[in-house]
Amino acid sequence: MMDIQNKTVLLTGASRGIGFFIAKTLAQKGAIVIGVARSEDGLNQTKSEVEKVGGVFHSLPFDIKNINGLSELVEKAKAINGEIDILVNNAGIELYNEYQNYTADDVSDVLNINLHAPMELTRLILPTMLERGGHIVSVASLAGKKGVAYNTPYSASKGGLIMWTDGMRQELKDTKVNISVICPGYISDAGMFYDGHVDPPALLGSSKPQDVADAVVKAITQNKAEIIVNKGPIKPLLAIGQISPVFGDTVVRKFGVPELSKKRIKK
Repeated sequence: MMDIQNKTVLLTGASRGIGFFIAKTLAQKGAIVIGVARSEDGLNQTKSEVEKVGGVFHSLPFDIKNINGLSELVEKAKAINGEIDILVNNAGIELYNEYQNYTADDVSDVLNINLHAPMELTRLILPTMLERGGHIVSVASLAGKKGVAYNTPYSASKGGLIMWTDGMRQELKDTKVNISVICPGYISDAGMFYDGHVDPPALLGSSKPQDVADAVVKAITQNKAEIIVNKGPIKPLLAIGQISPVFGDTVVRKFGVPELSKKRIKK
């Protein structure tokens, strides 16, 4: 468990969506937040809003799909406020399409941003965390628990993030470092799903972006291994899907998940 007050947080995907809520919430808890994103303008907007509530936010523009440049990013972050105490892997992208219509670059971009970058940032930051203590939180998705048609690279990346965290949690047992994963469902008001301008399946519902931010804080302060953020009856459905994947397919079809995803393909 960790007290967030005065801790240095490296937060990816901090320029908009859920990242904005995570940045603001961590800053209100007293963290010094270093926000990473491609958009310098977006980071500056987050900085402005964080400072309005008395928080501290440093902007660090960077495209994390540049895996080979992440070591330089980490050094720049350390130059701002010393070693990183908390890493929040929040940045993510999703591209809806029929699988045969993706380009190789489409698939590579999703995997690099959603999975490879969190793993590489952790690899780079972990040595000093093991000495000093720290916490790693990754924002995955329920799409990593049950694959989503027409969004399969995203599901693959988030499923990988969940399983990587599971293995790392076991590896880090009895060290000074804790690791958590957050699995949101459909999120309203901000973020990638909201940007798609479609309604979530009625039976599954949606959660607020602040719910995800609160889950990140809970994961850090209470050392939670995994937190699912969803208001629908998702845990029993996930259990059913594990017992019978084909029956799980039937359930998600009944909820209209594949149909909803197909609507989000950009023609």
